[in-house]
Amino acid sequence: MHSEYDFHASYPSHRVPMMGHNAVATSQPLAAQAGLRMLQQGGNAADAAIATAMALTVLEPTGNGIGSDAFAIIWDGKELHGLNASGRAPAAWHPDRFVGRSRMPEIGWEAVIVPGAVSAWVALAERFGTLPLTTLAQPAIDYARNGFPVSPLIAELWQRGYDKLQHQPGFRECFAPDGRPPRAGELFRNPAQAATLQKIAASRGESFYRGELAEKIVAFARQHNAALTREDLHNHRPDWVKVLSQPFAGGSVQELPPNGQGIATLIALGILEQLDIGRYQPDSLPWLHLSIEAMKLALVDLERYISDEDHLEFPAEQLLSESYLRQRAALIDPERAGDFTFGEPQQSGTVYLSTADASGMMVSFIQSNFMGFGSGVVVPETGISLQNRGAGFSLDPAHPNVVAGGKRPFHTIIPAFALDAQGAPLMSFGVMGGPMQAQGHLQLALRIMLHKQNPQAAIDAPRWRVVQGRHVVFEASLERNTLAALRRLGHQVTLEDPLQGYNFGGAQAIVRDPQGFYIAATESRKDGQAVVF
Repeated sequence: MHSEYDFHASYPSHRVPMMGHNAVATSQPLAAQAGLRMLQQGGNAADAAIATAMALTVLEPTGNGIGSDAFAIIWDGKELHGLNASGRAPAAWHPDRFVGRSRMPEIGWEAVIVPGAVSAWVALAERFGTLPLTTLAQPAIDYARNGFPVSPLIAELWQRGYDKLQHQPGFRECFAPDGRPPRAGELFRNPAQAATLQKIAASRGESFYRGELAEKIVAFARQHNAALTREDLHNHRPDWVKVLSQPFAGGSVQELPPNGQGIATLIALGILEQLDIGRYQPDSLPWLHLSIEAMKLALVDLERYISDEDHLEFPAEQLLSESYLRQRAALIDPERAGDFTFGEPQQSGTVYLSTADASGMMVSFIQSNFMGFGSGVVVPETGISLQNRGAGFSLDPAHPNVVAGGKRPFHTIIPAFALDAQGAPLMSFGVMGGPMQAQGHLQLALRIMLHKQNPQAAIDAPRWRVVQGRHVVFEASLERNTLAALRRLGHQVTLEDPLQGYNFGGAQAIVRDPQGFYIAATESRKDGQAVVF
């Protein structure tokens, strides 16, 4: 049985930012309410983030799951902390395993590495949380056991995932138990996932990495001749890391260090500072042209150099040195789109959430299966869908990101944070959508930090993404005179409906007002919701 209403009918609507002393912003309304419940029960922003993240594995399986990876940036009231909970390749992986392929597999067991999201929930709870993990998991457990109505967008993405992954081990049994994916407005229940979340919460993650759930994962891997072993799961640990920072617009933007793509945002912002981007009005031709060119320069460096931090050719900070950024900025022609290659520094289909509480704690958190449902592999009778992050490795033996056992792959998912001129928290923010993420961070930082646009307006503004070379895709709402002018500069511009392509990413942001309250905003193109009190 499903809803009798037509979910294809719609009209333009206007969304305003929410304001309050506590806030949760994420891509799914019921998940945002899960986080809000924790705040109302006396929990803090870390508790709200964990509850929201766990709920999202149930409510938005098209983007994340229990077998996801995760990252976070936390302002604890005094300083920033970075958390890298991405997993590593099975120890047995080696380039020889993938001989004959031109690229890494994207579906099935050969794309699966150790999942890290569960370890992120536990690490965040142990260091910053105040409520028991069993309490934080309860909303997710309730949604999984009792069911939730599938939204129109998620139903469409679910159908796409089913069409692609229905033959992967365990997928249909979990996500299409009636022989088809759920329709919009239909209640979906996942009792196996509810039981798994209970076990994870009761054992504080031990069951997933070293107990009953780990044994089930390993047994299923062995059944399909996959490389993942008990030792691979047992050896997984999340890492607390120091964030990278780039001065911008009188404050600074923070991203996690590699193996993520966040450094591309910082490179592009540094280049734009060199070009004095603040001289130009937002959405003007020079503003757009310079922003696109700076992002192109950052992306070619990203593609060439970024890998697991332990395998970098040189410290990532060298890509952010003022002298290097000045050299890169000098390559931009203000009158013509360029084709760039990487520089040489001197040697010396994801969910995002943001939470904030009245004490001043703020959390920027992201978790993902990578490509929609991920690998398509679902461990029987557990609801554990496994990511396909192995697809992030290179098969080029000369590249620092070449596949190897025990190594982290290049990652697309990145949380972001910004501080003001005094080093106080300004904004927790993020954009979903694969390679769109670093580009979306750049665009939000420009609009909110430099031009003081309110966060909802900044999120609603037309976005663009560099695809390759001079090819740039804009949302279809781009003003036609600007489109023509960009083409005259040599940009190969195409337009895309954001409600059809889903390639511009959802976005959420929580901005701290100088008066002490928060301004929360979320994606109006999709299902997102910001809740405050």
